Amino acid sequence: MPEVLARDSGSPIGSRIKSTAEPKEFCVLYTQGMGNKEWREFGRTEVIDNTLNPDFVRKFILDYFFEERQNLRFDLYDVDSKSANLSKHDFLGQAYCTLGEVVGSLGSRSEKALGSPKEFKGSGKSPGALWERQVGYSVRYKGIQGKKCGTVIVKAEELNNCRESVMMQFCGNKLDKKDFFGKSDPFLVFYRSNEDSTFTICHKTEVVKNTLNPVWQAFKIPVRALCNGDYDRTIKVEVYDWDRDGR
Repeated sequence: MPEVLARDSGSPIGSRIKSTAEPKEFCVLYTQGMGNKEWREFGRTEVIDNTLNPDFVRKFILDYFFEERQNLRFDLYDVDSKSANLSKHDFLGQAYCTLGEVVGSLGSRSEKALGSPKEFKGSGKSPGALWERQVGYSVRYKGIQGKKCGTVIVKAEELNNCRESVMMQFCGNKLDKKDFFGKSDPFLVFYRSNEDSTFTICHKTEVVKNTLNPVWQAFKIPVRALCNGDYDRTIKVEVYDWDRDGR
């Protein structure tokens, strides 16, 4: 699901639909100018392969202005080429909300149906001090593409002023063998805990091929992304076996 942080978040939800295609989705976040109301691209998530319920790792950091209406638009695409030109990819749907709407929702979490551009004329109301907020999201599909093709879930969190980063490295020992003809291809997924007891994805490691005793490369991550400056916050780490279909 797409997460939006007003200076960052997401998680996978929902049911699958049967399809012979192997989707490779990404989301584009747009913000709207206060004067001319022009939509401008703010950023793009990473591409996630072969799932109808993508949970995007990349977060967006936005300035949140109390009492100002800050319109957001999320466009979902299925990758159809190596081009950065959006017209070269398959459009899946879009959703609108305001940053204030997300911030003011229960748990700072808002769920919006994906639709075609003609279905929307803008929406939402925004509350309003300047806060830094982090936004993230994920997507779930329910139905036939082009109709009601799913929902986008947007979550926001006020960012701590912590500017520190941490360097981390992990290894595994005697992991489960998941591949029939060989060893596993493990990778790690990190989640940070939220105030509502849910978890938000914040990092993925690289895949280490054909081993049950992996040593992953060291990585540097901002403390704000990992625990938002709260060193007592729970972090969940899951180990997965990579498959050729990208999962």
